Amino acid sequence: METKVNPLATESIPKLLLKFSVPTTLTLMVNYLYNIVDQIFVGQGVGITGIAATNISFPFSIVCTALALLIGDGCAAQISLCLGRKEQQKANQCFGNAFFLLIFCGILVILLGNLFLEKLLLLCGATMTILSASLQYTRIILFGLPFMIFNVAFTAIIRSDGNPKYTMRAMMIGAAINIILDPIFIFYFRMGVQGAAIATILGQIVSGMICICYIPHFQNITFQKDTMLLDRKTVVTILSLGIPSFITQIATACTQIVMNNIMRVYGADTIYGSDIALSCYGTMMKVYQIAHAMFVGVSSGTQPINGFNYGAKQYQRVKRTYCTAIMIALIISILWWLIYQIFPAQIAKLFVNPEETQYILFAIHCYRFYMMAFFVYGLPAVTASFFQAIGKSINALAISISRQILFLIPLAILFSSQYGLDGALLSAPLADVLAFVFAMVLIIYEWRKWKEKGFLL
Repeated sequence: METKVNPLATESIPKLLLKFSVPTTLTLMVNYLYNIVDQIFVGQGVGITGIAATNISFPFSIVCTALALLIGDGCAAQISLCLGRKEQQKANQCFGNAFFLLIFCGILVILLGNLFLEKLLLLCGATMTILSASLQYTRIILFGLPFMIFNVAFTAIIRSDGNPKYTMRAMMIGAAINIILDPIFIFYFRMGVQGAAIATILGQIVSGMICICYIPHFQNITFQKDTMLLDRKTVVTILSLGIPSFITQIATACTQIVMNNIMRVYGADTIYGSDIALSCYGTMMKVYQIAHAMFVGVSSGTQPINGFNYGAKQYQRVKRTYCTAIMIALIISILWWLIYQIFPAQIAKLFVNPEETQYILFAIHCYRFYMMAFFVYGLPAVTASFFQAIGKSINALAISISRQILFLIPLAILFSSQYGLDGALLSAPLADVLAFVFAMVLIIYEWRKWKEKGFLL
């Protein structure tokens, strides 16, 4: 019988990257657009206080994204490795276990979120002036987060099955629902932040259900109920491969929480005040997530290619994939750096009325300082994904936590104590440069080992 050749082994690398990266990038960008659209309508309909209130809940979304990527990326990486080794039953079991874990995480988020909501919002930096609005918004958002977990996780899993466009369509439908309903609930029904929250969860629920409906249509995986019975070795493998993505997002949530509190404390000592500092930093991070989605899309797009070819011992093809992705990431980094430096005022005006001069002045200052070295941002993300795809989760984890945990948070705390808000903002470009150097050292060392073993010419 003729053996079917997997295109991951033979098709042009740029073509494969385009196929896997673009839908993934668009899917993630649409997911982040839920938050940006809320911010734009809340900013125009409620004002700066409303922006600050909804920004405080953003770490909840980041944590849920982290859980989704922990399971989704880990499952996708293992499926790619199993298919490369022709281990079909292990691939099936991997998905079944991942599906059970996603259901469990969704239930856990709703229960814990409702039990400790007020304490969590205060931890995230809420001031007493915005706490009530934050509670109203987040209580509703919690019920959409389990569906968001499915959206994000299935992005990686369906991508590993060779159909990344499916989740892109699902997320776009959800985003369209959110964009249509936001102005209706906020302006027509005058529901304020609660209206924004309802519009968001309705979009997330629809997207989540569309993703779940893909299960009978898997091309390379067969879903059976008995595969949902948790297997310790399978679960450990999924979590170990997904932990770099998880840590990256948790680090982002920790950074958001630390910076929120810095904005609250040191913003009060400036002419801008705590609420402007909080709201402006929050909207900047929403736009930042759009840029970040591009790097996640490119790096995640390499995973099925690298995972399959590493499992099939096609090492030269793995390196070519990595180098191609690095070039793409570098171009994206430079373009976004230019946007942040040239158009900060225009971005800020998306969220508030042009008359809010104090907000816009701080936004210009904030964007230019925080994103000063963004042109080196892409390499660490692609390098972490490379190590994740070939099963070296420790290296991937080290790179993933380097920017946020090892560099940014300590520097922000140290510099803000000495130089206030400017010290905190300047810690970001320094962390970008240090993370870039760290990733370069690890990847150069890895290529040398491959040459010594004869993997590369």
